[in-house]
Amino acid sequence: MMKKHSYLDRRAFMAATAAAASMSAAPAFAKRQGAPNFLFIMADDLGWADIGCYGRDDIATPNIDRLARQGMRFTDGYANSSVCSPTRVGLITGRYQYRLPIGFEEPLGLRSDARLPENAATMPGLLADAGYQTSLVGKWHLGTVTDAGPLQHGYQSFWGIRSGGVDYFRHSFIWGEDETPDLWDGDTPIEETGYLTDLLGARASEEIQRMSANDAPFLLSLHFTAPHWPWETAEDIESAKKARDSLDFTGGSMAIYRDMVERLDEAIGGVLKTLEETGRDDNTIVVFTSDNGGERFSKMWPLNGMKGELLEGGIRTPLIVRWPGRIKKHSESAQTAISMDWLPTMLDAAGIAYDPSAFDGVSLLPVLTGGESFERKLFWRHQAHEQKAMRQGPWKYLSIGGHDYLFNIEDDPMERANKKTVETELFARMQNEWAAWNDTMLAYPEDNASWTNKFGGHIPDRY
Repeated sequence: MMKKHSYLDRRAFMAATAAAASMSAAPAFAKRQGAPNFLFIMADDLGWADIGCYGRDDIATPNIDRLARQGMRFTDGYANSSVCSPTRVGLITGRYQYRLPIGFEEPLGLRSDARLPENAATMPGLLADAGYQTSLVGKWHLGTVTDAGPLQHGYQSFWGIRSGGVDYFRHSFIWGEDETPDLWDGDTPIEETGYLTDLLGARASEEIQRMSANDAPFLLSLHFTAPHWPWETAEDIESAKKARDSLDFTGGSMAIYRDMVERLDEAIGGVLKTLEETGRDDNTIVVFTSDNGGERFSKMWPLNGMKGELLEGGIRTPLIVRWPGRIKKHSESAQTAISMDWLPTMLDAAGIAYDPSAFDGVSLLPVLTGGESFERKLFWRHQAHEQKAMRQGPWKYLSIGGHDYLFNIEDDPMERANKKTVETELFARMQNEWAAWNDTMLAYPEDNASWTNKFGGHIPDRY
């Protein structure tokens, strides 16, 4: 087994798993008949309360809401980070992103050469080893150089963008006169006409049709860029032609944001319809979530904070899971869950033997299928404002900007009542546990030049 602070090697994982399986009744990496498909849908910068079933009443999201009625809605689902690239590291590896140098990127910059290790064990790679078809449609953001893309890390097919927030019509990252095209079919740059949310939904439907043509189960990762900036609706093609800054603080409005989220919901509806039409609907686990908390036009109520912060609004996300016949309809869970849980959950659901100690995440399958929830400890850190956080049960330790807090999240989701002076022993214990956990992660280099997201005076409610 590799050292705890290093990445998990794919070949070492396979060897260890095979050995573990040989001592059990379950064969390692068995291509089991009837293994479920996985459709993992990730929105980008969607706030915890930005969809109807989480409380938003001025945006219509009937397709996402229907998923919640047909499956399980989590109240305490979390992202691995308050920004996108680190969360995606945690998701694809099943481990804390702080174990890898790429985890220092908060998020990964367009010019950075940071990447996942070549032989890292990944969600698509391990499922592909077990006979799954694997495809990514949408946002990668785990390496922009040619040999650091999805096809080098387990996905057999890729159609989408390698970087972060590209223009929805020009499919480029725009910074003044510097425009970097970023739309790919595999490792080949392509040009396409259309609104990116629509294009990703249509391509995902094509992938479902293609992979449903044979009997092998599939993983389709559908990673939308919506509702991430730039703030453009499907009707804003003329204004997009004039854009000179993808990160435009002069743009956007509640009406634009509403249209972007509703267009996202429509695209998801089309994908779910294709899933039904291909006959794969009944044996597909559909997961819907976001890569981090919401940004400036999002609704997080009753949470506080936003993207880039370890307050609840920056890391708690919507999380919905549907699996017909296995997950009870109209169900709700207060289980604390996090992005890195999905790799072990998928292995568990697929009947693939693995060593649970190989991951920091845990399988949620028992909870999804009717088991009791369980208490656990989750940890976060973020370079900007020297942020630290730990969640256990109803309690949360938070340090931000040199100020320390202890909150009872269940009683006080807005994180207003600081209990550190009345729960002194608990506060000290959680503070010490965070420090002990952090000692097992990679330390930030003294000369660390990685980007870390923080909002300044251009967003006035941060002051």
